[in-house]
Formats: sequence, C-alpha cells, structure tokens
Amino acid sequence: MLILAIESSCDDTAAAVLEPENRVLSSIISNQNEIHSRFGGIVPELASRRHIEMIRPVVDEALGQAGVGLNDIDLIAATRGPGLVGSLLVGFTFAKALALVRGLPCVGVDHMAGHLLSCLLEDNQPHFPYTALIVSGGNTSLFAVNDPMTFSRLGRTRDDAAGEAFDKVAKLLELGYPGGPVISRLATEGNPKAIAFPRARLGEDSLDFSFSGLKTSVASHVANQRRNQQPLAVADICASFQEAVVEVLADKTLAAAQQTGHRRVVIGGGVAANPRLRAVLTQRCTEQGLELFMPSPVLCTDNAAMIALAGYYQFLGGQLVDADTDAYSRSPLN
Repeated sequence: MLILAIESSCDDTAAAVLEPENRVLSSIISNQNEIHSRFGGIVPELASRRHIEMIRPVVDEALGQAGVGLNDIDLIAATRGPGLVGSLLVGFTFAKALALVRGLPCVGVDHMAGHLLSCLLEDNQPHFPYTALIVSGGNTSLFAVNDPMTFSRLGRTRDDAAGEAFDKVAKLLELGYPGGPVISRLATEGNPKAIAFPRARLGEDSLDFSFSGLKTSVASHVANQRRNQQPLAVADICASFQEAVVEVLADKTLAAAQQTGHRRVVIGGGVAANPRLRAVLTQRCTEQGLELFMPSPVLCTDNAAMIALAGYYQFLGGQLVDADTDAYSRSPLN
C-alpha cells in the first residue's frame, strides 16, 4: 500500500508518501517563516492563502521524489484538526477532492495522533504502551498511548502552550519569529540560573501545565530593566526562561510515567526538537531506568509523514471520511 498524506494545520504546507512497514518514500515541507516573521507570529489569513498557492506544488514534489504517480496511490490521508481552520480546510478539502476524483479511500487524521506516533517512523521504535509528551506551539499535553488508536490524556496546558511561550518571549525580546530556535541558540551563551523565573506546579499531583505566569514574569523583568535603563542580558534571560520551561516539562513527564507505570517515554511536537529538553529528559530517564524515544528534529515539527502513519492505522480501523466530513479547530484528544 502507498499512502499520500497532506498536512496543513498551521503555517507549513507538507506532503509525504509512505509505504507499509513505515518506510518514508518522500516528505516535503514548505514553511511560511518569511511571510509571518515581520508580524512576530502567524497571521491566519495569510497562512491559508499561502497554503492555496503551495498545496499542489508540494503534493507534486512529494510524488516526484517518491518516484510514483497518483495511479500508484492506494490511500489519501490529511490532517483534519486541530489547528487554524482556514489552513486546515485547504489541505483537507484538497485531499477529499483528490480522493473523490480518483476513487480512493480517504482518512482525516488528528494532528495530535500524528505526533503521538511519529517515533514509530524511526528505526528505534517504542513498544506499546508508553507515556508521551506532545509539546509544540499549539499544544502541550501528556498522554498514555496504549496502541496506535487508543490515547488517554493525562494532562494539558491550562493557558499558553510551551512553544507559544517561546514565540511570545522572543517577540518581547525582539528576536524574530519563530522564537524557539533563536532562544535555544542564545540560551547556550547564557546562565540558566541568572534569573529566578517561576515554575508553575499547579498542585502536588497535577499533570497540567501553565506557562502564562512565566511569560508574564519575563515581561516584568524586561520592563523593569528598560525602565531603569539597564542593558538587557538577553542570553541570560533566554537561558533562564528555557530552563524554567524544560524543568517543568521534564518533571511532569516523569511524574506521568510514574503514574502510568510505563517504562517507555516518548516526546513529539516542535518543541521536542529543543536540544536542552532532549538532554534533560535523556539524563532524567536514564537515572530512573526509563527508555526515552525521540523522533529526529525533522519529524518533531509539522510534517505529513506522521499523518500518513496515523492515517494508515485509521484506515485499518475502518475510520474513513466522506466528502461532507468537516475539519475541526480543537482536538477531541484534548
């Protein structure tokens, strides 16, 4: 079986071709950073317009790189949600129309399910069940993953997602968009203990997250420094902010694994590419005798290969969509 998958939940237009046994034949991603960087964040209307321009070229490139044509495709998968509705509708509608014209089955995939299963695209794959942390610009959640179709949410953010906090702090510091990579880079030059930014625990047994207070604390620190006409130690701010985020993510993930009793931990989502988070979780899991599985950075960010994989399992489970099936902005998994 060959699967053509499309992902357009936010500002990346992506397409991939996957064959059984999880061999990725192609994975194409077209980002929109040059469009949104001037605004310090994603402008939904501009994102959806760019998807309209790029969806066909990206699909054609994915097919070409895989060395196949539409006649070779057996299943079409596309992200159904969550995300920006305008962006989602471009990819999901394109996929449904293509499936209808070609007489192919079509599945609508939850973006979160893709991230939860992305580690299965690597050579070193976790066995089920496992505890998973999904951390990105739109989501920060913990799940118990029992099989490729069964996910139980353990905790989620009550306000900002971790990646959103990175972007907002970067905008505050005038570092540009996206904020995660530049903050991570500058943090290597700073002192993570320089500024005592808060860590929101939300109760002894809570597995929920909150980053709004941390973001506000950074804003207050920057405002005070500017008011007093003191130079900003940007590297120290980045390092201290990042350490606060990473510490809470690691603590909650390990606590979730302890609650579930799972011996395997998985991470996914754009922030899962953060080197500091990967290093801290590697150390903490090793200390506690847990196996840690991390997708390569290219599979952490939004991509269609993970949508193809999740779509494959949905197809096996008989979960198809028809022409009237709509996209959704909020995930039922959350």
